[in-house]
Amino acid sequence: MREFTRLLLYAAAFIWLMITGYPFVFMVQTSLKGQMDFFTQSIWALPVPCRVANYDEVLRTGFLRYFGNSAFVTVISVTLILLVASLASYVLSRLPFRFNRFILVAFMAGMMIPVHIMLIPVYVLTRRMGLYGSLLGLVGPYVAFNLPVAIFILTGFMKELPRELEDAAYIDGCSPAGTFWRVVLPLSSPALSTIAVYNFIILWNEFIFALVLLNDPKKWTLTMGLWNYQGQYGMNIPLIMAALSMSTLPLILFYILSQEKVVKGMVAGALKG
Repeated sequence: MREFTRLLLYAAAFIWLMITGYPFVFMVQTSLKGQMDFFTQSIWALPVPCRVANYDEVLRTGFLRYFGNSAFVTVISVTLILLVASLASYVLSRLPFRFNRFILVAFMAGMMIPVHIMLIPVYVLTRRMGLYGSLLGLVGPYVAFNLPVAIFILTGFMKELPRELEDAAYIDGCSPAGTFWRVVLPLSSPALSTIAVYNFIILWNEFIFALVLLNDPKKWTLTMGLWNYQGQYGMNIPLIMAALSMSTLPLILFYILSQEKVVKGMVAGALKG
């Protein structure tokens, strides 16, 4: 009976893999077709012959510049989110003070603010700070609007860490800052990995702030560059699919490298919740 149940689980997992994985296969398959092949053949037909010219054309149209801009903004933003969220969560979860709960609730309230109603204030503030049209102008909104979720996850995780470890560190002569860097932060690596992957995916695919705050095509991020591939009267679908295939590759690689700690963080959160 146990073997039959396991077989059913594997079958269900395989079916789910086919459902969720086929869109990516379809995207890569379409990227290897020519424009005429796409319109004259069935959309399900295999690319025969395979045409890699679409990838070469994408690389010659500024894709690497868009890719570099997105990587620059995303890496800086995710790093700042992890740093600020870990510091704030440590204070809110391990160092009780008078307005502790009020500050935590204020951070949580930020999760309920729709991004779109803040576009005009963010635009005005960015222009007044002289950051409009620059990549650094995206970092502030990216960090601010993603901090509440990160603090929410990390605060809950740090509250469940054994206080005996901190007490032992204090006895050994560690200050609160030393305890944070040497004890609490390493133990929080599963939650930090989960937050890093979550924010990396969101910021890599972010479009609305890039559309509002960037006016120079040389500073466009990857989503803006992909949007620019469509024309006024038509679009080259295989070319767009090639660009999408290349743009999703970093997300897949990043998740593959981090999936073990992400799963550990999710399981730890489930057990402690």
